[in-house]
Formats: sequence, structure tokens, C-alpha cells
Amino acid sequence: MSHKILDGRLTSKQVKEEIKIEVDKILAKGLRPPHLSAILVGNNPASEAYMRNKVRSCEQVGFTSDLIRRDNDITQEELLALVKSLNEDDNVDGFIVQLPSPDHIDDTEVLLAIDPKKDVDGFHPYNFGCMAQGLESFLPATPYGILMLLERYNIETSGKNVVVIGRSNIVGTPISILLSRKDKIGNSTVTLAHSRTKNLKDISSQADILISALGKPFFVTVDMVKEGAVVIDVGINRIEDITRKSGSRLVGDVDFEGVAPKCSYITPVPGGVGPMTVASLMLNTLKAYKKKL
Repeated sequence: MSHKILDGRLTSKQVKEEIKIEVDKILAKGLRPPHLSAILVGNNPASEAYMRNKVRSCEQVGFTSDLIRRDNDITQEELLALVKSLNEDDNVDGFIVQLPSPDHIDDTEVLLAIDPKKDVDGFHPYNFGCMAQGLESFLPATPYGILMLLERYNIETSGKNVVVIGRSNIVGTPISILLSRKDKIGNSTVTLAHSRTKNLKDISSQADILISALGKPFFVTVDMVKEGAVVIDVGINRIEDITRKSGSRLVGDVDFEGVAPKCSYITPVPGGVGPMTVASLMLNTLKAYKKKL
């Protein structure tokens, strides 16, 4: 079977061009552009790369943005005070706190302190609850990106068997809820599998759409995938590779070389879900800005 690539780079570029057109219209009316702020604590190389991507995307769509860096030794109180100041700043439409933060920081407390109206990552329990009930909310950025890929590649989800591997609050659980909702991209029968699931191979090989958000390199092998399935790889894992100048390379949860020939569609890593996550963040920021207007 010849597989087609679900190209996140190309799709996110299209989404960003559409956002840029909207922003140009906003600026033509003499209004200020949307503004996204980001807090980055410590110096995690992966988080640094994400942030550079996000700042660059803001420039591409015409948003203003600022990156607020703090050292690893920031206290919980100082971080919460910073969140409070962004909540109260009228010129900030949305902001994100890049996780994971250092061990002494309570991520949950920080998350709960964010104003849900500015929570453009879509992680706050208020937004999560609204999403689960099909109410207006900011969708979590990665699941939102997956929905856009499915929609723009005209992949039918209604009545399909979807298996999601991984149950994090950031990807696995929300995408399982979204695809089971009564919606244009939804109406699927969803199984949420995880580390305690028995007979995972039997379950995953029934999937019309298989989504892996586990964070284990090459976990999904060819014998776990049904012929003609759509495979969405959310994993971003750095592995050693002595042939590369950096000594490492990024791979997904899926053994791409082995699995791809069996699929109808598959996302690459990098260049699949990652760029869509950033595009979703831009869309959520625009939405936050428009709500304030």
C-alpha cells in the first residue's frame, strides 16, 4: 500500500498564512496586534527549541510576543506572582508557561493560577471541562493540531475505530474525548490504551486511526497496525545517532520505516504533529484576542 504523509509543516504554514490575513485586517483598522507571552524557567534544550519556534511563528503571523526567562532557582511564589502579573496585563491576550518546570515547582498550582481566558495552551481544568462537555473553550494545542490535520486531509472519523496509546492530560485523554464528541471531526469509537492495557497489540491492530502519545521511541511496530490505518505519531524522542553532527536525532513513538508501507496516512517525526501544535497555539491566541475585542 502506498502511504501518504500527513505533512504538518505544510499544513501549519497554510494555517499561519490564514491567520496573517486576519491580523493584517486587524492592523488595517488601526488596532494593536494580538500578543502572546511565554514563561521559560531554566535551560531545557527541548523547551528552548519549542520557544524559538513559537516566537518565530508569532513574527510570521504578525503577532507581538515576549519571552520571559527565569533561572532554575525561581521560587514557587515568584513564579505565581509572574503569572498573576500576566493575568492582569491588558496587553497580553494569552500566555503559556513552558513545562516541565524544575522539580521544586508545583506545576498544578501554576496551571490553576492561569486565567482561563488567557490559557491558550488549553490546559486549565476550566477549559478542559468545557471541552469535555462540548462547550466553547480553548482546545489543548496538540489535540487541536491533530484535529486540523484530520480535517484538512479529509480523513473520515465518523464511526471509525480510534485507538489512543497514552493517557496524559495534555494529549491522550483530551484527543480521546474530542474524537468521541458529536462533531464534524469526531463521532469515533475511541479506546484509550496505556501502560496497564492488556493485549495492546490485539487492540491497536483493530484501529482505523491509531494515535500514539506515549513518549517511547519506536514503540509502535508493524504488527500493531492494521492494513490501511491512519497513524498519528505524537512522540518526540531524542535518541543517540553518531552519524549526526549533534550526536542525536528526533524520532517518534512509531517505527516509521516499518509501519509506513502498511498505512494509508502517517505523520512523520519531525514535521508532523509538532508544527501543528504551534499553529494551534497561534489560533488560540487570535481567538483570545478577538474575545477581548
